[in-house]
Amino acid sequence: MQQQDLLLAGHPASLERSRECALRNTPAAGRHRPPETGGEIVDLSVRLRAKDRVKPPGIDDQVLAEQILRTFNTWSFKRQHPSDIGLMLNVISHTIRRSEPLSFALYWGKGPRCSLADPDMQCLDFLGAFSDRVKQGYAPGAAFSLIFTDTHAELNGYPQPGIEKYFHEVGAFARERGMCTRRLGELVRVSNIAPATDLNEADIEEATLLKLIASARKWYRGSGTPEDGARTYYRMNMVERRAVEAAFPNSIFITFNGSDLRALFPQHLPIFYMYSLRRGFGMKPWFLPLDASPCTATACTCTDATLNN
Repeated sequence: MQQQDLLLAGHPASLERSRECALRNTPAAGRHRPPETGGEIVDLSVRLRAKDRVKPPGIDDQVLAEQILRTFNTWSFKRQHPSDIGLMLNVISHTIRRSEPLSFALYWGKGPRCSLADPDMQCLDFLGAFSDRVKQGYAPGAAFSLIFTDTHAELNGYPQPGIEKYFHEVGAFARERGMCTRRLGELVRVSNIAPATDLNEADIEEATLLKLIASARKWYRGSGTPEDGARTYYRMNMVERRAVEAAFPNSIFITFNGSDLRALFPQHLPIFYMYSLRRGFGMKPWFLPLDASPCTATACTCTDATLNN
């Protein structure tokens, strides 16, 4: 997709809401214990104390941006190198000039469970540790926006009461930790973007489609075949990724997926490929535990089963 196909002028109310979300409730450093580095040597000699000014005298934005990036771009958190280091540094530099928290946005999905469980809490605490690491190098810290993928949950055939219950519980836990939440369906509705009428499914890379079909065979409970669900999911993402760019134009997008699904993510935002619960673990928390029984519209079968460490 070409740059001219993207309209970044999102709905003003949505943009303002996203900015307010990034500016408030930034978690304080030290709330979470940083994860073990597993022997990795992390250079923290460039740290700025929280009491210091955002940009000390004699240091330009680019140098400070590189220092901030080094605080969190480590193998303690990342599963792969980021998609575009240059673009990521531009986002950080823009944030420095505005003296605002560094904005991160990520999708949060729904699996068979309809209740908050231990894997969800572990993941949110891991994001909190990531936030603490950012604050070690940048006094305003980080601001996280969880984008609940209600549209994907509906496509997968999950009952609406369970979707609402799960996102409500995860949202309450996340907001207690200073994170903001949005609904992907809302972002699509309010964003002033051109519809993806020119999408040619023949342009879908075969490797991407095969991965989506394999995932649909595990989780898709909607009408039609898993192949139908995978293709619909792809078409939805082509619109949704532009809506996210419109709502979070100066953010770093985090995903628990790998770069093999890069086509699904916002094309003009830098992507940070991150572990989910801890270093070396990438399974999405909403699909855990793997033996969770799906909840139905009339019965919740969620258990207190926890993820084995």
